[in-house]
Amino acid sequence: MTDDLAGLDQRQIVHRGAWERKPSVRLIYRDFHERLLRACPEGRILDIGGGTAHVKNFRPDVISTDILSFPGIDVVADAHRLPFADDFFSGVVMLDVLHHLERPVEFLKEASRVLKPGGRLAMIEPAMTTLARPFYERFHEEPVDMTTDPFAEVAINSDRDPFDANQAVPTLLFATVAARTRVEEAIPSLAVRSVTWLSLFAYPLSGGFQPWSLMPAYLVRSMLAFEERVPEVVRKHIAFRMMVVLERL
Repeated sequence: MTDDLAGLDQRQIVHRGAWERKPSVRLIYRDFHERLLRACPEGRILDIGGGTAHVKNFRPDVISTDILSFPGIDVVADAHRLPFADDFFSGVVMLDVLHHLERPVEFLKEASRVLKPGGRLAMIEPAMTTLARPFYERFHEEPVDMTTDPFAEVAINSDRDPFDANQAVPTLLFATVAARTRVEEAIPSLAVRSVTWLSLFAYPLSGGFQPWSLMPAYLVRSMLAFEERVPEVVRKHIAFRMMVVLERL
């Protein structure tokens, strides 16, 4: 183990190792990060829950935060209490973060606070679609609890493992018009601008950060291009990810 990884959470190290071994995953994440960054206006960008700081491979000037330290993380902070001034960022990007947060609505209010008017919060998260939900429930290590209320008040647990998760949370908040309306009513300073269904074939076949892969790197770009041509009515039933963009009013 190199000195810069000494003392870090073993799960971070495993994650970084899989990233370095799997070119197909790096290409898929390039697509994710490019989508997130394109969704934001020009200006200062905050990356929340940066993990192993992959986004800096695509835009080095992004300010990356995480609850855990890691090479490339600029600020160690709790996403529910960001150490930045009001109206400080033009964009906030997140990849697989919201479903790890203990109080997601409280976080959305905090993200709104640090965004400038017209600024955007863009996130990519697991989607509990008709096809994806059984796979997440049976084969993914993180739980899926569709009965939870993401708006419920939760007592702060200082001993909570930052890797704890409920993969259902993004779907419960954004998959339907009724859910999105409830978000906007709870946080009047944010408007949901778009929900896009992603990761139809390439990502699940890549195995993500598991040791196996059925998606060779040379096929990734053509597979992603094919996914773009799949009609929306089909995508919303077979996608494994959802991209949500909110705008500060």
